[in-house]
Amino acid sequence: MFYQLGWTTLPGLRGLACSEFHATPTSSPDNERGVAIEFAGETERDMFLEQLEEYFAARRFTNTADAFDRVKAFVLEQKAKK
Repeated sequence: MFYQLGWTTLPGLRGLACSEFHATPTSSPDNERGVAIEFAGETERDMFLEQLEEYFAARRFTNTADAFDRVKAFVLEQKAKK
């Protein structure tokens, strides 16, 4: 099943932070304006969301475009490894 990924980008003292990653089931994935990925099941999805939280917990960004591009690049890189 395909999921559209989303997250919250919040300002902090050292820059913008990404957190609260979530995945919404979708029948029409949109990688042009968002980030979509296919998971075999809920366990795989949940493990990937935890990985995103851990990876981006300490990272900070200068603007929302940079944050979006980095999250998207990470997701696509991980997807390619499968």
